[in-house]
Amino acid sequence: MTSRRPPLEGLPALRDDTLLRALRGECTDRVPAWMMRQAGRYLPEFRDVRAAHGFFEVCRDPALACEVTVQPLERFGAELLSACIIFSDILVVLQALGVEVRMEPKEGPVLPVPLASPDADAFRALAAPAFKGVDVERELGYVFDAIGAARQRIAGRVPLIGFSGAPFTLMGYWVEGGGSRTLSKAKRWLYEWPRESHVVLQRLTDVVVDYLVGQVRAGAQALQVFESNGGDLAPRAWSEFSLPYLAQICKRVKERLAGELGLAGAAVPVVVFSRGSNWEGALEALRDAGFDAVSLDWTVDPAAARERVGDRVALQGNLCPALLYAREEVIRAETHRMLDGFRAGACPHVANLGHGMEPEMDPDRARCFLQAVRDYVVPGKR
Repeated sequence: MTSRRPPLEGLPALRDDTLLRALRGECTDRVPAWMMRQAGRYLPEFRDVRAAHGFFEVCRDPALACEVTVQPLERFGAELLSACIIFSDILVVLQALGVEVRMEPKEGPVLPVPLASPDADAFRALAAPAFKGVDVERELGYVFDAIGAARQRIAGRVPLIGFSGAPFTLMGYWVEGGGSRTLSKAKRWLYEWPRESHVVLQRLTDVVVDYLVGQVRAGAQALQVFESNGGDLAPRAWSEFSLPYLAQICKRVKERLAGELGLAGAAVPVVVFSRGSNWEGALEALRDAGFDAVSLDWTVDPAAARERVGDRVALQGNLCPALLYAREEVIRAETHRMLDGFRAGACPHVANLGHGMEPEMDPDRARCFLQAVRDYVVPGKR
C-alpha cells in the first residue's frame, strides 16, 4: 500500500555520514558507533518521561517519542554517538493489525488475546481473500511524525535509523501472548500448521515492507530489521520460516525505495539483526539476501565472522552488553579487542553491542564504550 505522505520535504541535511558510509560497505577513517536500546530505561531522563507517561503513550506521541529519541545524543554528543534510532517498539506492527498489546510493569508486553490456532477469528480475518492489508499511514503515522520531528531536532548532526520487528519475531509474540523463553507455542504453529504459518508470516511481511518504506518517506536514513527470536529456531526451520521473509523484506523495500523515491542501491542502508542465528551458513545467507549490513550478537567471534562474510560486507556489533558492568579499563580493552577482530576501519564496521542496553546499566559505562570506539586508531592510521 503506497503512503500518501510526501517524501523527504524540508528536512535538515546530514553533516556527518560516517555511519551510512560504513553501512554501505565503505572503509572509514574512524569507526562509527551506536547502541541498541540506547534510548531507554538506563537513562534517568527517560525514566523521568516514563514516570509521567505510559510506554505506548510515549510511542504514540510524536513529541515525546522525538524527545526520547534524541536523549542519548544530547547526553553523549555527536562526537561519540554516530546515530539516533527512532523510539518505538516492534509490536506497533501488531497493533496496526488490531492486536491489543499492553506493556505491563515487571512483565513486559502482554497480548491478552493470543493467536492460539488457525481457528482463531484473527487468523480467519488475516487469511481471508478480502483482507485489504494495513493502511500504515493511518495506523502508524504517529511513528512517521516522530521521525520527521526527530530529524528536525537532530538537525543533521547524525543519521536517524528506522526499524521494524521481523515477521517470525512478531508472530512469536502474537502466538505466545507475550515474551517466551521457549517459544513452544509459536514453534508448534510452524510444525503443526506450516501452511497457515506461512500465511501469517506473509501478511506480516507485507505490513513490514509498507512500514519501512513509510519510515524512509518520513525521513529515516537507515533501516534495521530485528529478528530477535531467530536463534530460537533450528537451522532448517529458520531457513524456511525466517530467512525467506527477511530476504523478501530487503528486496521489496529496496525496489520500492528505488521506484517511489529514486533511492537506489544502498542510498538507505538496510541492516538485519537475527539474534542467535550464527550456525554455519547463516551469516552467509543473510549477506547473500541483499542486506547492506549484518548485525551480530555477542556469541560470534568477530574475526571468524569477518572471515565468513568477506571484507566488503558491513558488519555491526558485537560487544557483550554485560561487559558494561565491568571496570572502565576492561571495557576499553575489550572494545579495542573486538574492533581488532572485525578489522574495523580496514573493513566496513559499525561498533555496537551484541544486544540492547539493560535498565540497570550505568550511562557512564555506556559513555566509556563510546569513548573507547572514538579513541580506537584504525589500521594504517597507527
